[in-house]
Amino acid sequence: MAFPRRFLDELMDRSDIVDVVSSYVALKKRGADYFGLCPFHNEKTGSFSVAQDKQMYYCFGCHSGGGVINFIMEIENLSYPDAVRFLAKRAGMEVPEDHIDREEARLRQRVLALNRDAARWFYQNLARPEGAAVAAYLEKRKITRRTAMNFGLGASLDEWDALLTAMQEKGYSKAELLAAGLASQNKQGRLYDKFRNRLMFPVIDVRGDVVAFGGRVLDKSEPKYMNTSDTIVYNKRRNLYGINLAKKTKRPNFILCEGNIDVITLHQAGFDNAVASMGTALTTEQTKILSRYTKELVLCYDNDAAGQMATQKNIDLLKDSEFTVRVLQLPRRLVDGEYIKQDVDDFIKFQGPAAFEAVLSGSANQMDYRMDAVAAKYDLSDPSQKVAYGEAISALIASLPNAVEREVYAGRAAETAGISRTAMLTEVERARKKKRGQDRRELQRENLNTAALRQPRGRAIRYEDLRSAMAEEGVIRLLLLDGALAEKCRDLAPEAFSSPFLGRIYAKLMETWDEGGTLSAAPLAAVCTKEEMGHLSGILQKPEAPAHADRALADYIQVIRASADKRQGGGDDPLRAAVEKFKKEKKGNGGKQS
Repeated sequence: MAFPRRFLDELMDRSDIVDVVSSYVALKKRGADYFGLCPFHNEKTGSFSVAQDKQMYYCFGCHSGGGVINFIMEIENLSYPDAVRFLAKRAGMEVPEDHIDREEARLRQRVLALNRDAARWFYQNLARPEGAAVAAYLEKRKITRRTAMNFGLGASLDEWDALLTAMQEKGYSKAELLAAGLASQNKQGRLYDKFRNRLMFPVIDVRGDVVAFGGRVLDKSEPKYMNTSDTIVYNKRRNLYGINLAKKTKRPNFILCEGNIDVITLHQAGFDNAVASMGTALTTEQTKILSRYTKELVLCYDNDAAGQMATQKNIDLLKDSEFTVRVLQLPRRLVDGEYIKQDVDDFIKFQGPAAFEAVLSGSANQMDYRMDAVAAKYDLSDPSQKVAYGEAISALIASLPNAVEREVYAGRAAETAGISRTAMLTEVERARKKKRGQDRRELQRENLNTAALRQPRGRAIRYEDLRSAMAEEGVIRLLLLDGALAEKCRDLAPEAFSSPFLGRIYAKLMETWDEGGTLSAAPLAAVCTKEEMGHLSGILQKPEAPAHADRALADYIQVIRASADKRQGGGDDPLRAAVEKFKKEKKGNGGKQS
């Protein structure tokens, strides 16, 4: 929505970007700007900068950037209007709403209220005869009443419309039940309960809102698990099961599990730092949430092929992150003379919390796990496979940046393979040289075309006229540096810009100036994509001397106009214009000459 200019200006005055960002990121002042670890991608060296004078943030690593509204949109997964509302609430300001946004905000609140009432209804069913089967299942799994209450566990009934009827009696409409993902609709338009005869797991976000549900069958019917699809209040990539409770833990790390039952079992056993991704694959968005509460993750998946694959995938995602990553591999259990896999729930049930604490304390770091995974692929009694193992493990060890680590792990690999430490270190060094050569060639390829490096990363905003675009960037940079310069741009039309994206930004800034508003990047979040705001933030990182702003602006405008004239077939060079005219005529004749 288009918020009133005065409201946005006051909101920006009350929402200093350093104050806002500091509540999410630990910032340290370095020169005029502040730096920290980027909350939007995994990194160990801080490349995230916040410029207080420009009220902008920019990451030199992932190239995300923008103003304070963009930051809240990305970090809290909010739309532009909701991010404005979030900041307004933080600043103690009333938000002027329009009809459309009032309806969207109302639906969002209604869905959250409906989810809360549905969760309460599911929980109450545990004490009713109709929910006896689920209550018996919880007792069988040794889940106490207290734990069930803490997690809001409940029962959906073995009926087609029990929840529909209960919620409609509370005043919720069919449209709201569909919007919440609690009801489904058949081809004839008839609504029915999505979750029936299942153990219900409310999904509660970090704010304590019930945003979704998961349901598990009690028999062997399919699907075994059913989850809420994405809704107006829920995105599975941006939520973690149990995070509402785990965020309060006093333990130094988080345990990342495979399923809801694992999380519940661990919490009941005293491990209140357990969470589960909504599916086995961890997402970048979920790591951002985790980074607010811990810098150490323990991966604890089932010790079967699927669990090992998920573990390796998550290690790859986290390898360059700020997290210390460990892997907890549960030992197999001997049953009737055969070793079988066991999950967290099995282990706690048969071995007890103390045994799990011991395994947790001795969990391997990610490098140990990865080395074991490589070794498992080879028969080290076979000389040819021993050579192949040496090549594979040396490539892995060569990726370590620390020389001491490389020497330690090379020694361990040598013992595993039954070869000399010197031979393994030689292979590691050879692999490092090979990698350095590959990196150098890649860098050379990137640097071959200087113009390509000046192009925006996103194809949607690529520059057709690079010389003019550089000048257009300069005009925008100067306007955001000193809004008073807009008076000297009166005769420069947005249509003269070669880049549609930069022309749109320029037009918005000039419109703001005409309305008497303050020129800043924050309101541009309403008209720019995330990619565009990142590029705009990059533009503002380029140096510009305020002392020579008038001269620079005049030069930029001259370049823009000259380029525009040439694109229109005019300009100061009659020979060039004649050549361009000849080319067009030749093209119009199908390439034939008379």
